[in-house]
Amino acid sequence: MFDDLAGFFIQWAITALSLWGASVVFKGIRFSSTSALIVAALLLGFANAVLRPLLVFLTLPLTLLTLGLFVLVINALLLMLVAKVVSGFSISSFWTAFFASLLISILSLALGTLAPNAETTIYRLPPNPSVQTISA
Repeated sequence: MFDDLAGFFIQWAITALSLWGASVVFKGIRFSSTSALIVAALLLGFANAVLRPLLVFLTLPLTLLTLGLFVLVINALLLMLVAKVVSGFSISSFWTAFFASLLISILSLALGTLAPNAETTIYRLPPNPSVQTISA
């Protein structure tokens, strides 16, 4: 139980660091306080876990038509939604949200690979008993 909780807190910290990094890079993203950053990271994680799959499913024809690029628009819209809900977090325009969501995704991926509790799964094919190995 506590392993899952530790993973949750690590992912929350990664999201918060990524949001902070985006606010440093882009002038159009502002946090009025650290608590706004922490709440925004929590809500962004919730939106990505609950709303994003639903939006991807509902816009699947458009996503397929654009070869998956519409998912970037969905990410930007979710970031703008979180900015509307959290007081003390503001985004100046859609394009700021678009490029910030790209940066947040890249930073989260990079920091997630460095995390001690990173959820990386390696898939391996089971050994085939009919294939014989030759040892020298």
